Amino acid sequence: MTAIYLRKSRADREAEARGEGETLARHESILTELANHMGLVVEAVYKELVSGETIAARPKMQKLLLEVMQGKWESVMVMEVERLARGDTKDQGTVAEAFKFSGTKIITPTKTYDPNNEFDEEYFEFSLFMSRREYKTINRRIQTGRIAAFKDGWYIAGTAPYGYEKVKRKGDKGYTLQIREEEARIVRMIFQMYTHGERLPDGTHSRMGSYQIRDRLNALHIPSRTGGFWSASSIMDIIQNPTYTGYQRWSWRKVQKSIVDGQILESRPKNEDCPKVRGRFEPIIPEAVYNRAQEIRKNKPTVHTGTSNALQNPLSGLVYCGMCHRLMSRQLSNTKTSYAILRCPNSQCKNVSAPLELIERKVMEGLGEWLSGYELQWPDTPEEEDGEAMSLLKNGVNNLTRERERVQKQLANTFDLLEQGIYDVHTFRERRKVLEEKSNSLETELACLKGEIELIEARKKARQDFVPSVRKIVEAYWSVDNIELRNAMLKEILDHVDYCKTERNRKGQRDSAKFTLHFYPKIPEKP
Repeated sequence: MTAIYLRKSRADREAEARGEGETLARHESILTELANHMGLVVEAVYKELVSGETIAARPKMQKLLLEVMQGKWESVMVMEVERLARGDTKDQGTVAEAFKFSGTKIITPTKTYDPNNEFDEEYFEFSLFMSRREYKTINRRIQTGRIAAFKDGWYIAGTAPYGYEKVKRKGDKGYTLQIREEEARIVRMIFQMYTHGERLPDGTHSRMGSYQIRDRLNALHIPSRTGGFWSASSIMDIIQNPTYTGYQRWSWRKVQKSIVDGQILESRPKNEDCPKVRGRFEPIIPEAVYNRAQEIRKNKPTVHTGTSNALQNPLSGLVYCGMCHRLMSRQLSNTKTSYAILRCPNSQCKNVSAPLELIERKVMEGLGEWLSGYELQWPDTPEEEDGEAMSLLKNGVNNLTRERERVQKQLANTFDLLEQGIYDVHTFRERRKVLEEKSNSLETELACLKGEIELIEARKKARQDFVPSVRKIVEAYWSVDNIELRNAMLKEILDHVDYCKTERNRKGQRDSAKFTLHFYPKIPEKP
């Protein structure tokens, strides 16, 4: 069995910008034609739609590697081996080991790499090494250009902050910002409430914090940039952003890597002393108001949790709120004994949070119970009997198809017989009615037989592929320490899970919280 992996390079994206066509579609066509020429059957195509330097940032690559490790694929087709890994030495080693230990071949339009062949293995590793060097050279050149544009006042970030839109005026070499007045009005309101407060009936003012501002904006039905509810963190992002005073910053949250317990962890700490330059755009907030907001913020005591960008939620992207259908997120509880919880990000939602570890445990228990029940749904039919039944059904389909074709010809002949005067109008109508009823009956019988064939094929696929795969993941799950791999294992068999909890726990009942989970597995068609 063969899979195709597609990923755009930087050169591909530049070519698309010049109007040279969609890259992934062109590459898929080339590799599919190559597979047909080599007599290979392509059973899956993985299209990486996100740009990421590391494996952790590329979900399709994670899924493919997991399947390669499980020995699912005999070969994987790519345009170039460099498309598989352009990250650091560790990522390249992970890819090389996955293909080597599983014996999976790598096929490109120019060469086939056999991981069990010593010379192919060396050539493959050398190709990855040269790819990494090329990436670092290109990246260094791009960063140099970005820094020069930043110092010249051009806006180089990907998206404009709330209150602005990113524009490129005719004749300009870079991008700048333009005020969106309907949003800028809200930005001024946020700074006003944070630094001065709202006017009370007695004439005094009551200053508001980020949570109070969030609740006030949501109560006024003012949508955020995404059209949803506001969060306290998005309020603080606005208050800390010097862009609103006409400045832009560089390396505000630069990625820092560290090794903890043998694992490379990434963090993005805030850098208050990052470089700032005057941008080529108009400010929304006076500097005096912005500086006052920073004084208030810095004088407020904060608690640092020491979090990083390393994935810490094995249920990431899987658990949705059963009440408002938002994707639930991991947070630390605000109790004395801080622990991770899973909560709905919608501040207006009534769904109650629960410990992440407890939800994860219940998910795995539920998967085990669901798998046992799912297996019982399939009739305990030996494969030999399925094979005999399949043969009889296919023979029946062939016979009914020939009969239907014969009836269709008879239907067509009725018109000729009417034109030749052999049939009068009454006879024509009667004869046509009988043939149409017979044709419809044959169609119904054909649909039934094809349905039975599909059922046997689904049952066979479930027995051979799906059920063993799920069972292997359920059995091996708790032996895996890597959170990212746990997450990838769950996403292999789960589409998503709905979570609902209506009552808060009493003191001391944290580990016995009552909630409901509704599973949506990625399953073959059921009987």
